[in-house]
Amino acid sequence: MSEFIPTLEFLTLNKLTPSFYKRDTLIVAKDLLNKFFVRKLNDSFCILKIVEVEAYVGNCDQAAHSFIGQTQRNNVMFQTGGQLYVYFTYGMHYCLNVVTSTEGIGDAVLIRAMQPLNCFDILSLNRFNTKEPTHQQIKNLANGPAKICQALNISKNENGIDLQSDFIFLSNNKLLLPEEIIQTKRIGIKKSVDLPWRFYIKNNPYISKK
Repeated sequence: MSEFIPTLEFLTLNKLTPSFYKRDTLIVAKDLLNKFFVRKLNDSFCILKIVEVEAYVGNCDQAAHSFIGQTQRNNVMFQTGGQLYVYFTYGMHYCLNVVTSTEGIGDAVLIRAMQPLNCFDILSLNRFNTKEPTHQQIKNLANGPAKICQALNISKNENGIDLQSDFIFLSNNKLLLPEEIIQTKRIGIKKSVDLPWRFYIKNNPYISKK
């Protein structure tokens, strides 16, 4: 079955509302799976499907940036749900998060992997310096947090952007059934490692790691 590629009109009409993000973070994390992420690059609207996420809950999660309290770096995490939190890590990579819950809480969901649906030439030029990616390169365009930001040209400039904007937003798609979602421990962290707050779409080839 071919992948459904929505029109810009469909995406705009079905943009996720602020209330979607202002809920319990673990619920939002699961519900983000299969949603469309839209990013305007040049004159094109690049569409990707979210296939893997990790939840970070500030008040009980030592791996969350917000666990230590509000700082200049994590300030956006404490804003009301529905904004982008972009941070720099390892001195070389940006990572993209969706702020959840209500103001002052400090929760966010890391977008770990997405499935590109169009703009393969633009995304590949950003990632691999070529407009003609191989099949394997297409699978690797956005199958990791840093890869996503590189492919979509996301940096600190996008930190704090409201997801009600017209150039970066999320759009609705059908909710997955429980049996379509895999829940595991999170990856690449050293604190709160036993919390099972990583979620991904079962059998999707674009996730970062099974």
